[in-house]
Amino acid sequence: MKIVYLGTPEIAVPSLEYFIKRDDVEVLAVITQPDRPAGRGHKVIPPPVKIMAETNAIPVFQPRLIRKDEELINRLRQLKPDAFIMVAFGQILSKELLDIPRLGTINLHSSLLPKYRGANPIQWAIINGDKVTGITTMMSDVGVDTGPMLLKKEIEIPENMDACELSDIMAHIGPQMLYESMIRLDNGTVTPIPQNDAEATYASKLNKEDGKINWDESAEIIHNKVRGMKPWPATTTNFKECMIKIIETELEKDNKEKVNTENFGLIVGIIDSGIKVITGDGAIIIKKLQPAGKKVIDASCWYNGARVQKGDRFS
Repeated sequence: MKIVYLGTPEIAVPSLEYFIKRDDVEVLAVITQPDRPAGRGHKVIPPPVKIMAETNAIPVFQPRLIRKDEELINRLRQLKPDAFIMVAFGQILSKELLDIPRLGTINLHSSLLPKYRGANPIQWAIINGDKVTGITTMMSDVGVDTGPMLLKKEIEIPENMDACELSDIMAHIGPQMLYESMIRLDNGTVTPIPQNDAEATYASKLNKEDGKINWDESAEIIHNKVRGMKPWPATTTNFKECMIKIIETELEKDNKEKVNTENFGLIVGIIDSGIKVITGDGAIIIKKLQPAGKKVIDASCWYNGARVQKGDRFS
């Protein structure tokens, strides 16, 4: 089988590596997003998929807008691929592109479609407190995650699993699902199933403002935000005009703290696993945090170093 691989971030690397290692698959080319500035120094960084491709001497193309790049479209036609394999590429393909491969474009999406179409399905499943999510392989069309589905696999979300951990699980499961989808599509043992648009929900793109903690919300809502927004956009709060990222939390087993509106964000003190903070329905335990410009530390260590006084609170 001859494929062209389209992908960009770290979650797309394991699938590319999987196809590279298969003797029955030839990766003709890799298409990824352009190099972009990142980090505090705004140093231009290549996408992780590009690094993997170049390490294996695979031609790499980085169009700014692939559907308008006629030169690249013509080159892809000349390659005559059996399939395009797409994982978190970051651009929508035109019908002209979708029609190039013999089998079509097989896309891996990090949700149980039609739920959580869009940019951040992993994060929103956790933020919303879902107990189960999954991955879906689908045939890409000109819409955003609207194409007919091929295979699905459910994944449980434990109470303390964060978005990084869920991404790792999906990155491990995804490659085999993509390969199976391609082979079964080729031999006719899988039939694409149209999505029910009436059941569709959307995972909108997250931004930094979404990460601001409102301490009047319930402990469960705050806990879900912290684990769902790790590492991006990260959940943040303020302590005495200093911004702090909340990295890890846990729910108190017997959440019976008395609450009034004057106590939201109040730092109660150190307990065995971290520091206790008042929320809208009781309390939450912060285990790890990161003051602005500093490293991640245990919350209890921060508490001692910050010399927290009675009545101090996060805002």
